[in-house]
Amino acid sequence: MGRSSHCRMTTWSLLRGSRVRGFHVGFAHDRFASRTLRIVALVAFAACAVATAAHAQATHEVAVGKIDGVINPVMASYVDRVISDAERSQAQAVVFYMDTPGGLSDAMRDINLRIERSNVPVLVYVAPNGARAGSAGVYISYAAHLVGMASATNIGSATPIAEDTNGGEAQMSPEMKAKVTNDAVAGIQALAQQRGRDPTFAERAVREGANLQASEALQQNVVNFVAADLPDLLRQADGTTVQVASGPVTLHTANAATRTADMSSLESFLLTITNPTIAYILLSMGSLGLLLELYNPGSVFPGVIGGICLLMAFYALGTLPLNFAGLALIGFGILLFALEPFLTAHGILAAGGAVSFVFGSILLINIPDAPFLQISFSAIASVTIVFVAFFAFLVAAILRSRRRRVVTGREGLIGSVGIVRRDLEPGRNGIVLVQGELWQAVAPEGRLGVNERVVVQSVNGLLLTVRRATDVIPAPPRPAAPAVAKSNTARA
Repeated sequence: MGRSSHCRMTTWSLLRGSRVRGFHVGFAHDRFASRTLRIVALVAFAACAVATAAHAQATHEVAVGKIDGVINPVMASYVDRVISDAERSQAQAVVFYMDTPGGLSDAMRDINLRIERSNVPVLVYVAPNGARAGSAGVYISYAAHLVGMASATNIGSATPIAEDTNGGEAQMSPEMKAKVTNDAVAGIQALAQQRGRDPTFAERAVREGANLQASEALQQNVVNFVAADLPDLLRQADGTTVQVASGPVTLHTANAATRTADMSSLESFLLTITNPTIAYILLSMGSLGLLLELYNPGSVFPGVIGGICLLMAFYALGTLPLNFAGLALIGFGILLFALEPFLTAHGILAAGGAVSFVFGSILLINIPDAPFLQISFSAIASVTIVFVAFFAFLVAAILRSRRRRVVTGREGLIGSVGIVRRDLEPGRNGIVLVQGELWQAVAPEGRLGVNERVVVQSVNGLLLTVRRATDVIPAPPRPAAPAVAKSNTARA
C-alpha cells in the first residue's frame, strides 16, 4: 500500500470517528470535538501530502559524480561518499562520468566492493568524447550495474602490474605471473557474469591488454549503451531492472532531475597533492625549507612552511607505490648539499648531491608500464636546478662573509675608536668608553686626558691598550734597494 493511500485512510478514520463520538456527548462539546478532530485530520493529510511529494521527488533524482584521473584512496573515499549520500536521499541512481588511465588495485577493489553493497543503481558513463576507461577503470565498469559510453571513447588495457617491496614493477617468474593474471581474469569474469556482460573481452583485456571503441563495445555486450550525452543515457536506461544489494530495482530515469555531486574542497586538494609530481615537489620544497631554518635558526617561516610541505608529501607518498631506494638517494643528496657550506670540498659534495638527488627522483616512483604514475622529468630538472642554485648562492655568501672584517668579540674591538673617561698615564690604568661600554685601559705611549679620542690597539682579557687617535703610526721601513752599478756613460 502506498504512502498517500495510507494517509487518506488515516484521515477518513479520524473524520468518521468524529461523527460517531458526536452521538454520545453533549451538543456543544460534540461540535468542539468535531472541529478539533477535523483540523487535526486536515493537518495530518497536508503533512502526508508533503511527505509523499518529497518522497516522489527524492526517488526521481539522479546523483552525478566524476571518476576523473588516477584511481587512488582519495578517489575511493569520494565514490563511497557519493553513493552513501544517494542512499540517504533515496536517489533513483548514481551516474559517474569516467575518464581514467587506471590506478592502484587496492583503491579499485574498494570502489568495486562499495558498488556491490550499494542500495541504489550505479551507472558508469565513459565520457566526454576522448575519455577512456583504462586498467582499473575496466574493472570498475564491469562492477557497475550499467555502463554507457560516448561515441568517441575506448575501454580496455586491464593487464595487472605487480609491484616489488620498493614500489617498482616486480620481475615475476612465469608461474607467478600466470597466477596473478589468472586471479585477475577470474575476478573480472565473475563481475561480467554477475552483470550479464561479455566475459570473453574481459579476459582478453586482462591477458592481452585488448581495447574496444564504444561501438565495438556495444556490439560485443561489454557496455549497455552508447549515449550522446547524460540525458540520452538516462532515457536509454529508463525501465531497466538491475539487481542491487537490497534486491531488484527498476530505473525511472527518463527526464529525471540531476544533482551534481562534485568533490569537496578537501577531497580536491587531497587528490591534487597525491599526483606524483606534486608530491615530489612538496617533498623537495619541504626539505629545502627545513634546511633554511637550520641555517638561520629563529626565522620560523621557512621551518613552518617546510614542515607542512613535508607532512603533506608523506601523506601523498603513502598513497603511491613508493620506491624506498629512490627516497634514500634523495635524502642522501640533500645531506651532501647541506654539508657543502661547512666542509672544504671544492664543490665535490654539491656535485655528488645533485647526482644523487636526480637518480633518487627518477627512481622514487618507478613503474614503466604506468606512465601516469611517473614524476615529470621537467619537474625533476627544475627542482634540481633550484637546489643547485640555492646552495651555490649560500656557499658564495659564506665565502664573502669570511673575507669581511670581524665586527664582534675580541677581534671587533681592535681598531675601534673610543673616548677617555678617566685620565690615562704611563703605568696607571684609566677608563675609556668603547662601543658603548666602559673598559679598563692603559696608554704606554704617554698621558691621555679626559674626552680625548683613542684607538684600541690590543685586548688582554678585560684590559685595553690604546693610543691617541690623532697619532700617526709610522709605516714600517722599506727595505733598501740593491745597488745598481752605473754605466760608463753615467760616470762621464
